[in-house]
Amino acid sequence: MVILQTNRLTLSTLSMEDAPFILELLNTPNWLRYIGDRGIFSLERAEDYIQQGPQKSYAQFGFGLWRVARTEDTLPLGVCGLLKRDTLDEPDIGFAFLPKYEGQGLAFESSHAVLNYAATTLQLKRIIAITTEENQRSLNLLNRLGLSFEKMITLPGQLQEFILLGKNLSVGE
Repeated sequence: MVILQTNRLTLSTLSMEDAPFILELLNTPNWLRYIGDRGIFSLERAEDYIQQGPQKSYAQFGFGLWRVARTEDTLPLGVCGLLKRDTLDEPDIGFAFLPKYEGQGLAFESSHAVLNYAATTLQLKRIIAITTEENQRSLNLLNRLGLSFEKMITLPGQLQEFILLGKNLSVGE
């Protein structure tokens, strides 16, 4: 199901047909380094990830990580969307792209559209994001989207500290 479109991109819900793409994405060097190893090493595990992660989130919250594809040919490039973590009070924005599509402005374009969707359609008042200090590309992108540093946090079960950024939303993001 299509959620939103930009000039170049279509964001839609993830389905079981996306399992090969999810298997590839979740095992890219940047995903493993900055987001973490989810133990997704087979198509079956990728399907479980889709069902227990994004699809469960769509049903529970009305949002989740969405598939980002080129509008012209529906080729999947990455994911972008909103997550509601048990350990954080507010929804946070997340994004990841296959290596060959990084550095083309796709994360900014899709994230900007997601922020607008969060403000107008979902009527959320605030969005947060978490990232590591070493993930400078994400940090720069989040700053460019208008999120600003709030504090350092440690998530339950993690040793690493994360930067928590936030932004109050208004219609017309």
